[in-house]
Amino acid sequence: MDRVKVTKLSGFPEYLPAERIVEQHFLDVIRRTFELHGFTSLETRAVEPVDRLLGKGGDADKEIYGVTRLADRGAETSSREPDLGLHFDLTVPFARFVLENAGKLTFPYRRYQIQKVWRGERPQEGRYREFTQADIDVVDVGELAPHFEAEMPLVIAEIFAQLPIGRMTIQVNNRKIPEGFYQGIGIAPEDVAGTLRIIDKLDKIGPDKVRALLVEAGRSTEQADQCLALAAIRTEDLSFVERVRGLGVEHPLLDEGLEALAAVITAGLDNAPGAMVADLKIARGLDYYTGTVYETQLEGYESWGSFCSGGRYDALASDGRTTYPGVGISIGVSRLLGLLLGKGLVTASRATPAAVLVAVVEEDSRAASTSVARALRSRGIPCEVAPSAAKFGKQIRYADRRGIPFVWFPGEGDVSHQVKDIRSGEQVDVDVDTWAPPTEDLKPSVVASNPNP
Repeated sequence: MDRVKVTKLSGFPEYLPAERIVEQHFLDVIRRTFELHGFTSLETRAVEPVDRLLGKGGDADKEIYGVTRLADRGAETSSREPDLGLHFDLTVPFARFVLENAGKLTFPYRRYQIQKVWRGERPQEGRYREFTQADIDVVDVGELAPHFEAEMPLVIAEIFAQLPIGRMTIQVNNRKIPEGFYQGIGIAPEDVAGTLRIIDKLDKIGPDKVRALLVEAGRSTEQADQCLALAAIRTEDLSFVERVRGLGVEHPLLDEGLEALAAVITAGLDNAPGAMVADLKIARGLDYYTGTVYETQLEGYESWGSFCSGGRYDALASDGRTTYPGVGISIGVSRLLGLLLGKGLVTASRATPAAVLVAVVEEDSRAASTSVARALRSRGIPCEVAPSAAKFGKQIRYADRRGIPFVWFPGEGDVSHQVKDIRSGEQVDVDVDTWAPPTEDLKPSVVASNPNP
């Protein structure tokens, strides 16, 4: 028989069993926390019309994956459906869902969405073609209360506090601050978005190259220096307000932005001390952001960029008559796990959910072992039955290879059931209706294997 060679596709992460347990733990924590805050689950279709994907946020550079039915290749354009593409984020399909179902939703609408997205990027460490995002958004009709902008990072801080990932810092800015500041130093309103996109490159290319790009784009040297001075402001408290004022620039939009960001940082100081910083270089290059914006970095691994980002948008969802402003934040689950698993920073205690292996004395008595397993499962104890009636030593070695901590030896007649902790070697008589493993062994645990970078 010819040997089949399997070629791996780069950019499409697939996890081994122990890694998958880590991923599931992260997703469980994220989902549980979202629901504790009253967000309802949503899953949207994987595809959107290409013109919609291209039209929201200027994201042609995301290299959208087009979707073509093989039977349609070569067919006349007029006979085909609109060109479809896989969504590159969850915000654009969410906005479309709101517009299509506004009459059936209760506003403010709070939703969470944990789903795959696709981008035709060049695969590299931490960047994939297919990956999982976890989003929350709040959308309202006409007006959106500003306190929702403060709520987003608080939910994220609560999630990160439950995960074995070290310290995550949520960097917060408000788009009105740079927009008002830029206009206050003489940059034309139509040039503000381009300036923001250049400033958004600071972490990647540094201030000298950003300054050069700003001058190349038509800003004066003095304007470029002022933009960089604003971007250099970063505080863990409200002192950013006076530091901005100290730059001597005035504009009504700047005043609005400073007031809004101060409210968000104050909420962080009151509810999640140390989790948030005001960082005025955070711009978020997408055009649809209009207010507070967020990015999140893992301390010690800042070169990896942001694992969680988002912001306020006032016009992403609109049917021409009614506008649905919103604010949202997204965790790049695959991106975060790519670093943590790739660097060996987290690990699972075992590669299987099973806490118990029920041994099989002989194949004719497998039904008895299955009955024990059924009784244990009815009480929430994950277990599996041994694959064969091999010698007990071999069954114990199988449990050890699987990472299963306990082996159950079925009793019969006057012979008691027994359980062996294969780590300590302790073996005791047990009752099938009352015994349970220690709480810490009931499920695999996920821990930091190297908490210090």
